[in-house]
Amino acid sequence: MNKKQIISELSERHNKFTSYMQSLNEKDFTFSKENKWTAGQQLDHIFRSVSPLVQAFMLPKFVPGLLFGKANRPSKSYDELVSKYKEKLAAGGVATGQFVPPAIAYEKKEKLCKQVNSKVEKLCKQINPFSEQQLDEYILPHPLLGKLTVREMLYFTMHHVDQHLEITKRNSQE
Repeated sequence: MNKKQIISELSERHNKFTSYMQSLNEKDFTFSKENKWTAGQQLDHIFRSVSPLVQAFMLPKFVPGLLFGKANRPSKSYDELVSKYKEKLAAGGVATGQFVPPAIAYEKKEKLCKQVNSKVEKLCKQINPFSEQQLDEYILPHPLLGKLTVREMLYFTMHHVDQHLEITKRNSQE
């Protein structure tokens, strides 16, 4: 996927996610099936996941290179990255630390949806100055997947929001 497609997909997928969240009433937003995260917690988790990425993109491009090095391999394709992520999850990988959401009140839904959309909009704008080559050159750390190229991190972010939308739908009241 090229940069333009990535930007479009990030925006589209996150908008789909927040639109679904917006459609939920209080009962559905706060419902927890078998002690799984509520829809509100899923929403907060996505916010917590996108926020550090926005911060990383605000740094001058040379800083990640200094902190994390540069890629010594080509970027994985979207499908390869998703497959690697699924393997890590199957091996017991879970969100930890700052990515684990607290309980989220229904009253926070609107604000949190706006915050997610705002963060993703910022992220999409921050991608523009990167060349296609730079997306494959610079790396960022991922808590479960290790060092990823910027392109791979963006692929992850696209898949991640889709995954949490599906989880939310699956865990909703039936």
